[in-house]
Amino acid sequence: MAQKRRKFSAEFKLDTVMEGLRGQKSIAQICRERDITEPLYYQWKQRFEDQALQIFADQRQRPASDDQEQRIAELERMVGRLTMENEILKKARTWLDTQRVRNGQ
Repeated sequence: MAQKRRKFSAEFKLDTVMEGLRGQKSIAQICRERDITEPLYYQWKQRFEDQALQIFADQRQRPASDDQEQRIAELERMVGRLTMENEILKKARTWLDTQRVRNGQ
């Protein structure tokens, strides 16, 4: 009868790889204790190293998500509206000041 494939949690894989990176035990010993094969350990280690580069990659190069783009567009519209309101209020104040001067106040 064929053996069922075992599934390992992400935490188990991370703990196993980190234990190997610490170097306190040999890879063979870690694999025996955790009942995994050495090639499997090295697959996990390689995957960990490959994805670690993405974690530390420059965050500024990531494209903004759709939610972020929508929020930015909303804020830009709000800034535009407030700028227009501010200009209207400045013109109204100038107009009121000139009316006061004309009326002698």
